[in-house]
Parts: sequence; C-alpha cells; structure tokens
Amino acid sequence: MTEIQAGPGAAASAAPGSQQTPAIELDNVVKEYTSHGEVVRAVKGVSLAITEGEFFSLLGPSGCGKTTSMRMIAGFEDPTQGVVRLHGQDVTSVAPNKRDVNMVFQSYALFPHMSVWENVAFGLKRKKVESAEIQRRVGEILEVVDLTGREKRRPREMSGGQQQRVALARALVNRPRALLLDEPLGALDLKLRQAMQIELKRIQRDVGITFVYVTHDQGEALTMSDRIAVMNDGLVDQLAAPREIYERPATKFVAGFIGTSNLLSGSVDKVNGSTAVLALGPSDRILAPVEESVSVGETLELTVRPEKITISTGQPEGDLSVVQGTVSEVVYLGTSNSYAVVLADGAEITVFQQNAHDSTITAERGDTVWLSWQPQHSYVLR
Repeated sequence: MTEIQAGPGAAASAAPGSQQTPAIELDNVVKEYTSHGEVVRAVKGVSLAITEGEFFSLLGPSGCGKTTSMRMIAGFEDPTQGVVRLHGQDVTSVAPNKRDVNMVFQSYALFPHMSVWENVAFGLKRKKVESAEIQRRVGEILEVVDLTGREKRRPREMSGGQQQRVALARALVNRPRALLLDEPLGALDLKLRQAMQIELKRIQRDVGITFVYVTHDQGEALTMSDRIAVMNDGLVDQLAAPREIYERPATKFVAGFIGTSNLLSGSVDKVNGSTAVLALGPSDRILAPVEESVSVGETLELTVRPEKITISTGQPEGDLSVVQGTVSEVVYLGTSNSYAVVLADGAEITVFQQNAHDSTITAERGDTVWLSWQPQHSYVLR
C-alpha cells in the first residue's frame, strides 16, 4: 500500500495526554445565534484538545452543537467567544482557505462533468502544482482509496461508496494536516455504510493525519474513533476512548445515548466494603461497586448493559445481582434474541442473549424469569 505524507509537520498518532502540541484545540468556545430576537447558544463553552494523527469523533443528537463546533474548526463559523488553535497557532480570525484543513461533506459535492482523475486533481491544478507532481500525487491517493483503474469514470457511473472515496481522495491529495468529515456516510445504505466505516479507518491509518468526524451514529463512532466527545445541549458530557464511554458512561445521557442501556435506581440497603447492596424486593438485589463513600438509605442510579445480563428460569446462586420479572416481549435479531422483562416495580430491563448452539433458555412472553449479572457490570452514574 502506498504511503501518503500529510502536510508539513504531521506526525504519527500519539497517545492522548502526551506533551506534544495538539493538532486542534477548542478553548472555552461559545457560539451564539440570534433567532427571532432571542439569543440561542448552540455551543456553550467547549474545551478539547485533539492529538496529532488521531481519529476523533464529535458524537451527539441533532442540535447538540457538534456540527457548529466542526464549522468553527474549519473557519466557516466565528466563535462568539473562545479560541480555536491549529497546531498551537491561534486561527480564530483566520479565513477558511488559510487554514491547513480540508472538509468532506455528506453530499460529496463532486463535479459531475469531470472524471474521477479530474475531480481529484482539481485542487492541485488551482494551486498550479507542476503536471508531473499532480500525476504522481493523484495516482498515489487513488491507490490509497482503492480507485486505481477508475480514473476515467464520471461520478454518475459510480456507486455511493465509490463517490465518497473520490471526495476523500480530492480532500487528501492536498495533504492537509487535518481532515474534517461531516456525516459523510449518511447517504449510504446500512451495509455499505458499515463497510465504509472500516475503510475510512484504514485510510486514516494509511495517510496518518488527524481526522475529525461528526456523526449522530453511535456505531460509527465506536467503530472508528480513537476518542469520542459525546455532546449534549452544546456541551461535552464525556470525552474518552470508545470502550471507556461504553463501559463507564459519565452521565445518564451518555449511558442512554451510547448503545442500549438499562437505567436502574434504588436505595442502598447496606455497604460491604466497596460494594453497595441495593434491595429492590424480597428476593431482588443489585450489587454495585462504588468508588466514593455512600450511606445506607442513599439513592443510587446505575446502568447495566443488556449483553451483560443472563436470563434463566431458576433463581441463580452466588454473589450476583439478581432480579425477577415477567417477559413482556421477545424479538429475534438473528445473532441474538432481545428480551424485554418487566420487574415488580414496573421498571423494564432489556436483555440480549446470543443465539449460540448451546443456548439453554427459550423464554416466551408471559414467562417468569430471573435476571442476573456480575457486580462489576453495575456501573453507578455520577
């Protein structure tokens, strides 16, 4: 595979927390709009640092401020307050075409009358790069995005995934120090979108530059990212690696937004060392590790992922979290079954059970079942 060098000064990916100058920094950035005479805060004081060579995602629902944050990085929006830095330099007031970043949009914005080669070479020709250099760089980047041999095709003659790769090649051939991607897979069907997630991560790894990716799709962010900033109502609720965000969500919003999660609450019945015991009923209990001191009678909110839960027809034994309920719904998902189980207090728990050849439980609607999970899989929300 051909290796493409990024812009001057680009470096291999460094671990978050390293002492090198971040590729991108937002320092207490605020963005306000005036709508019908009222001031609307789209971004409410976001601070983050993106490492050189990192695949970084801004994740959140519509209206959370993620696209506005990216547009401020690109220079298409001016912050109301705060500072934007690229590689240590303040670019808050620098025009978009003077920033060493490129942006790829969901629409691709390819020139329909141009071939693949002409689309990719367009920016280099505008910069008056020598013809031999254009030939070399276009050839290299088309190899990276796996479009060698398709140079003469027009966009209308290509699939959505191929068009997206042309848009990527056109942006990358200019060797920006960072590439900004605003939901570029949104127009693709599910299967192609999933394939392109892997492809995008491969391309990012091959070219070795910083990718900043905006998406509302949790699966995309978890699949591709080195780190994720989960945004909610103009603020970053949590910034961490995908596994940390999934396994240890910082807030109730993050727990509910990332994947499927069961949110439970109960009062502390007793504390055994660093484990709190929540009593939900005569036979029900939840064991939850606690990092801070808690008191008997205190109410805790916690989350447990559906795939961590075991469903059975008999009461489990051992030091487990154990609750009893009634199956209200069973959904066949191919690789797994999804069970909705209603507890005595009306709370509903979702359980995912893998459809392995040795599955021993086939619960049906109306059955009384026991749910159990290891104490470490109860995560107390701060």
